[in-house]
Amino acid sequence: MSELLLIGKVARAHGNKGQVIVNIETDFPGERFAAGNVIVVEQAGTSIERTIASVRFQDGRPIIALSGIETMDQAEALAGAELKMSASALAPLPANTYYRHDLVGCEVKDTAGRVLGRVTDVEGPLDQSRLVVTGNRRELLIPLAEGICVSVDPASRSIVVDPPDGLLDLNDRQRTSDSD
Repeated sequence: MSELLLIGKVARAHGNKGQVIVNIETDFPGERFAAGNVIVVEQAGTSIERTIASVRFQDGRPIIALSGIETMDQAEALAGAELKMSASALAPLPANTYYRHDLVGCEVKDTAGRVLGRVTDVEGPLDQSRLVVTGNRRELLIPLAEGICVSVDPASRSIVVDPPDGLLDLNDRQRTSDSD
């Protein structure tokens, strides 16, 4: 089986017919939470594949019905479960758009060749994503923006950045938390 990627977490049951409300962990909720998609429900060390039987969105969050989940009690038991999708089920992205899991682990250098660290996370929505770069006992937030990230090559696990003057000092989480 291919790598599983987190797409959401069950917040709570909804209604009395086995539906659940999902907290989204993907930039593509409409594609990931579509009727007919097969997802993996992970909870308490167990995994089970379920098909999304129906979906509707309310206040930006999907409310889904899963195959085999028929009652409110069954839905309540899913609270906190992680919902994952096989990486092989993901569609290719347009140019200059990246899956978060493809960026995590990339080495980040500046245009002078100095290593800043490795991407440990990607935060924010698709149009305002920030790379969380950890290295030299500090954590930096670098906007994933054209002009700042001048070269992104997930295949070679490298990103080259050209941050504006002061950006790295401003977005150094270690430094800003020490000054609080």
